[in-house]
Amino acid sequence: MMAISKVPAVAFAAALTAAALAAQPAEGPPVAPPRPVTDTYFGTPVVDAYRYLENLQDPAVAAWMKAQAAYTRQVLDRIPGRAALAARIESLTGADLRRRGFVRRGRRLFYEVQVPGAQLAKLAYRDGVAGAEHVLFDPDERSTGRAHHVALDWYEPSWDGRYVAYGVSEGGSERSVLHVLDVDSRQDQPEAIDRTSSCVVSWRADNRSFYYLRYPAPGPDTPPSQTEYNAITYEHVLGRHPRGDGDEAVFGRGVSAAVDVPEGQGTYVLLAPDSPYAIAVADHNMDFNPKTYYVAPVDRLRGRDTPWRKIADPAQGITEIRLRGDRMYFLSSKGAPKFRLSSLRLAEPDVDRAELVVPEGPGVVADFAAASDALYVVMREGARFTLQRVSFDGAERRGVALPSEGTVAGPVADAQVPGVMFNLQGWVRSPREYDYDPQRDVVTDTGLIPPSAVERRDVEAFEEMATSYDGTRIPVSIIAKRGLVRNDSHPALLLGYGSYGMAMDPYFAPSWLAWIEQGGIVAMAHVRGGGEYGDLWHRDGQGRRKINTILDFNAVGQYLVEQHYTRSGRMAASSASAGGIIMGGALWVDPALFRVVLDDVGVSDALRMETEPNGPPNVPEFGSTSDEEGFHALYGISAYAHIRDGAPYPAVMFLTGANDPRVAPWHSLKMAARVQAATGSRNPVLLRVDYDAGHGIGSSRSQRANQLADEWAFAWWQMGLPAFQPK
Repeated sequence: MMAISKVPAVAFAAALTAAALAAQPAEGPPVAPPRPVTDTYFGTPVVDAYRYLENLQDPAVAAWMKAQAAYTRQVLDRIPGRAALAARIESLTGADLRRRGFVRRGRRLFYEVQVPGAQLAKLAYRDGVAGAEHVLFDPDERSTGRAHHVALDWYEPSWDGRYVAYGVSEGGSERSVLHVLDVDSRQDQPEAIDRTSSCVVSWRADNRSFYYLRYPAPGPDTPPSQTEYNAITYEHVLGRHPRGDGDEAVFGRGVSAAVDVPEGQGTYVLLAPDSPYAIAVADHNMDFNPKTYYVAPVDRLRGRDTPWRKIADPAQGITEIRLRGDRMYFLSSKGAPKFRLSSLRLAEPDVDRAELVVPEGPGVVADFAAASDALYVVMREGARFTLQRVSFDGAERRGVALPSEGTVAGPVADAQVPGVMFNLQGWVRSPREYDYDPQRDVVTDTGLIPPSAVERRDVEAFEEMATSYDGTRIPVSIIAKRGLVRNDSHPALLLGYGSYGMAMDPYFAPSWLAWIEQGGIVAMAHVRGGGEYGDLWHRDGQGRRKINTILDFNAVGQYLVEQHYTRSGRMAASSASAGGIIMGGALWVDPALFRVVLDDVGVSDALRMETEPNGPPNVPEFGSTSDEEGFHALYGISAYAHIRDGAPYPAVMFLTGANDPRVAPWHSLKMAARVQAATGSRNPVLLRVDYDAGHGIGSSRSQRANQLADEWAFAWWQMGLPAFQPK
């Protein structure tokens, strides 16, 4: 067991006043005095000087947070060119008509649409690709008169396309409330069910009822780490129990004494209109990692008495499934690090006797969809993608000829309709939505996503390889003006992520053009922990091996310098969320490598992750302080624990949203306070807070543009670009 002793250096009885915390010397940001607490983990003492900043409800902490935000705002607003940069980014990101998130129900298509100039995407539908567009939900209209803007979080249409369930939250909080809309009349139904964040809705074949995920109601003594954990799946009938209270639980931890459901974040039930079976899923972190699966006949789903039968746990490596008739098709990494696609008869659900449909090959089996005629399988090999049409038994496979290279995303299929829709885009090629007709063997551009108005032929992308500390070759994608001269002078923005097996596949970002217009380059480090090369690439950046993710990122930064793309004085590191781990590494491993670090809603104090709402679901990815190996894994990547007094840290901006449900804002608060007190350089250390935002999901176009303008103007000021130097 972990032994912890707490030794406060100053008695907590001597409470700080708001005035003391918010005291702001003229020459710098407001000071947070240290109040050290020492935790001893398995014989290793770890000092936490700013534990009290975790209490965001403390008026003194709230006052200091607001004073930090105000100081940062004053500093950023003094940078010449910052306002013009925000306008430029907003013009780039608002120039295009965008459609995304397509869901096919027969001929009817549901999707999000964002017209030029709009702040947020709307929910819309049309009957057929060429049909008229009808807006069902407009968050801009719903935000009128509210203190915080609202955003569309998720949506799921019924099988007949008559109804759509959708989630709405305020201020970027992702605290969704489930609503149901009648598509034909465009009228909301009485449903308003809260605690449905990250909800998975599965409609029953009657198109009048569905299963949905809901988190338990927190009590006055519920710790933050349990507020969005162990969700329960309920059955809901339209018009009955419109607030959800009274709906019958059908699956989840503790629902039935006869069904052992492991701890985790979410549970949900998956259905298909032609399948007599239901699949229940226990999803630990609602991510791409393997899950636990159960099966039951649909006609025997009877609340707590449903006879769920366990068919796979995470050891089987199953990450994605699709139902078709009496079979389950699934991706698995067990014995196949680049994944294989198999099928299983649900009447005899023995995973070890599953039938192979697509074997493991040189490329990663990245995704698949089931249409009425065949399976459509996306393969990734490095930065190159292919799309294959595969018969349901795997006997016939043929490639679908793609109109260009790029990331194949989607794919979008309906079990009642042949063919597939898919998105295709690249670093310098804006997204298009294509449709494949298997009868004619033809791919056509649907025209649903027009080419971007800011697509430029004088910008190019190329792929290179850096070498990490242990000799591992790390892919790096570089986007820059065509004909770039390597003369050490270019402002470089190095991005990366490397967690949960998520691959940073090529995508089109209009905002990057604003960086490139300053003579800069944008680089993406494909570090271990991501999924670019499959499951082993992920596992090599997970748990005790997570340090590889940090060292890979720094190796790519060193490569850009060695190849004369840039120099340390003109290089910025930038990432978000779990990417905060590599931002922390950019600070403490080699403080001289980067001129600027931009850490957006990042994980900084990994040792305290388990105490926050999204902490327990992340234990499989990063580790737990409850066991010695987990402690050492977390300690090795916790930037907060590695900040050294007097070290010459680069310029840093920590960014957080006050309503963040995924990474608690106190990560940024504690890290800002620690680095501000410790740094031996005169480089600025800023804390930026958006009080109408959370993790960035659901933020408006203006919010995103202003955030990027703050980050990039700050970076260019520190890099010495003449147009961004305050007088």
